[in-house]
Amino acid sequence: MPKRQERALRTRETVLRAAAEVFDEHGYHAASIRLIMDRAQVTQGGMYFHFKSKRDIAEAVVADQQSFVELPSGEDGLQRLIDTSYHLARELQENVLFRASVRLAVEQQEFGGYDATAYDEWADQFHRQLIAARARNELRFGVDEREFATFLMASYSGVQLYSHISTGRRDLMQKVAALWRYLLPAVAREEVITSLRLSPPSLVRADSAV
Repeated sequence: MPKRQERALRTRETVLRAAAEVFDEHGYHAASIRLIMDRAQVTQGGMYFHFKSKRDIAEAVVADQQSFVELPSGEDGLQRLIDTSYHLARELQENVLFRASVRLAVEQQEFGGYDATAYDEWADQFHRQLIAARARNELRFGVDEREFATFLMASYSGVQLYSHISTGRRDLMQKVAALWRYLLPAVAREEVITSLRLSPPSLVRADSAV
């Protein structure tokens, strides 16, 4: 890749990260191009080469939502679906790019957006795991994989939003655990539930252990 193109890509990534930080801290309405430029330490020309307006930047942050997280590995099915839900909770606590993208998806009406793509993409991710769960005979008879994937996405969105408003997402892991305690009995076979890891990962990271 030519050096000029590499610099352009780095500038775009720098602007997106700076914008995510500003949107995360202030929301779309209170954020400004000047705040983003100052945070990114780029010139006006560098900014407008990639994005023509604040709305363009916000839309890019939302559109790139899936690329901001690397999903956990594992065999597809209910366990990986549960693990993914906890992983996303951790990312919402620690990953400013992902967190800002989620916030902007909620606030998108402020910049004229009515786009459910970001939500639908997560429903698709959940649906893939549920299809695998059905193949593994983990789901109850009568559970519609697509319908539950959409319901889980909507439920998770509400849980994370309430956790954000009430505790700044400090209790998000516990909220997600409660979500599964109530939803799993409705969709998973009883003998499967007993074999699943349902507790949230330890809040103490290995690299911080004494």
